[in-house]
Amino acid sequence: MSANAKHERQARILDIVEEGVLGTQQELADRLEAEGLPVTQATVSRDIAELGLARVRRGDHTVYVAPGSNGTGGTGGAGLGGRDPDATLRRILGEIPVRVARSGLTLVLVGTPGTASFLGQAIDASSLRDQVGTLAGDDTVLVLFADEATLLRWQARFAGFVSAR
Repeated sequence: MSANAKHERQARILDIVEEGVLGTQQELADRLEAEGLPVTQATVSRDIAELGLARVRRGDHTVYVAPGSNGTGGTGGAGLGGRDPDATLRRILGEIPVRVARSGLTLVLVGTPGTASFLGQAIDASSLRDQVGTLAGDDTVLVLFADEATLLRWQARFAGFVSAR
């Protein structure tokens, strides 16, 4: 597959996701197929990961959203590459309930299923820089620190983002 075809397919995926109607990879694959862009489930899965799409709850259903999107069918200001590095993190924290716990020098952030990579990516792109690193699973992000003072400083700043919702 040419890089141009992949770019075209991923651009179309972002357009479709902005409509805010797709909740499953199969729905996305079916839509692309109907538009003359045949794909496999594995290709759709890779594209979703590469584009940093996340699934968020909208009422009684779940839909895919793109980084920097407000999840309602339009862009929401600065995204992961925008001017305000914290805009995406604030937006995510306004839409996803996140519990914070601590284990040693690690903060454990638990959101809703399917949101951890989106949250971890937003943290990495934000102005929060004191962490050693982040590790995202399905609904859990681990934020790693070198010492307790740094963890507490970061936690206080993160709490400011959460309370701003």
